[in-house]
Parts: sequence; C-alpha cells; structure tokens
Amino acid sequence: MIVREYKEGFVMIRQHDHALISGEMARQWKNDFLLTSRIRSEADWAVEVHDRAWIPLDEKPLWNKEKGRPFTFVDYPLEEKLAAYRSGIEKTAEQSPYAGVLTSMHYQSFFENDRDDPHTVEFYKEQKEVQEKLLNEMKVEVPAELRHLHFERLQFCDNLSLYICMNEPGASKENEVPWFRDGFPQKFDIAPGGIYPEWKNEAAVLLTPFPFAEEWTVSVPYRFVTKEKIDEAGLEKAYHEAEEKNYFVTFD
Repeated sequence: MIVREYKEGFVMIRQHDHALISGEMARQWKNDFLLTSRIRSEADWAVEVHDRAWIPLDEKPLWNKEKGRPFTFVDYPLEEKLAAYRSGIEKTAEQSPYAGVLTSMHYQSFFENDRDDPHTVEFYKEQKEVQEKLLNEMKVEVPAELRHLHFERLQFCDNLSLYICMNEPGASKENEVPWFRDGFPQKFDIAPGGIYPEWKNEAAVLLTPFPFAEEWTVSVPYRFVTKEKIDEAGLEKAYHEAEEKNYFVTFD
C-alpha cells in the first residue's frame, strides 16, 4: 500500500493500481525509442503487473502500531512481503516467462546492497536462479542489452508512478519525497542524464526530456481513510468502507 498521511486521515493507494498506471506509461512510450514487437508487448505487460504480488496483502491492510499508521510497501513485514514477491513472480511467469524474468529482476534489485538479513540474501540468490531457469524456458532469446533496457524502463515507469502517488499533487521540490527530488536514475538514449520530473501544478507534471509519444492524462484511484473511522472500526474495515475516488495527472 502507498500511504500519504494528513491530519484527518490517510490517502491509501493499492500497489496493483499504481502498477497499472506504470503499465499505461509503458504503452505511451515513444515507439522510436523501443520498437514494437512481441517481446516488447511482454515487457509492457510485465510493467503493468509487476506489483500483482501485493493484491492479497492490500486487501487486508495492516496497522503499524509503532508508527501509528498503516504499513506501507516500504516497511511491510519482511517475511510476508518476500513470500508475496515469490508468489507474484511465479504467477506472472506462468503467463509469460519473460515478464517473470523482469519482475524477478525488479524485486531482486531491492536487495542488491543488503547483505545483513539472511532472508534477503537468500531471496537475492534464489532470484538469480529463477531468472536463469525462465530464460532457458523461453523460445526466443532476448539479448542481455535489450533485457537491460526493458528492465530500466520497468523501473522508470515504476518510479514515475510512485512519484505521482507518493507526492502530494502540486508539491514543491523541497516538499517532494526525497527519492525523486533530483530526478530518476534510469538512462535512455534520449535521456543519457536521466529524466527530471517537476509538478507544474496540482494536475500536471513536466518531464525533461519527455519520453512519451504525446501529452496524456492518467487517473489515480485512491481512498481517503479517516483516523476517526480507523479508531472506531479498525483499519481493514475502515479501508473497505471508504469511498474510492480518483485524481488526474497530465504529463507534458
């Protein structure tokens, strides 16, 4: 779950909804940057479903007593999160081994520099084996350079979607989530120095350079869950009884 806290309650956005937004970003990508092909279609689909692992977890959001707010995707209990990652990768790979590879690479990257926790060390090593197995099952060989480009695009779309979900729409640079304040790290031919985002206003984000085919608008579904309702009914019930709404963001 993606969570933004306010005085009266929390904006809560499901991880899978955020991933669907990422998938739309992938489909909006300029074709001359990445030619259309069956492999690209599978790579696009991987972006769209990369967080399907969170679907069952977000159906039953958990309360973080220590921090006095719902658990987010960042601090969710590790063992349960890793189990969900494994399940999500497996289900994705059943439909597309290549999408499974990209999803595995994405989740594995979270723990690239984590050598302290045995659970994450095991997961990192295990996913290397998963990727090799899935690549061997594929009927088409995808060059390592193209896999890297697809992986970078997945991570960029993931980051840009997080940017519009984690930040208050219209946030000034100093008030943005620090992760993205200086831009996104992924490099592309048209953006050798990375892509820099900035809120123009509450409903528009300026991207420099612009990676999409044209200006477009996305809908972000969310629920506002009041603290009063959580105290009264508990987080899970309060979340499911909250009205689902949308806000809109245009990229140009």
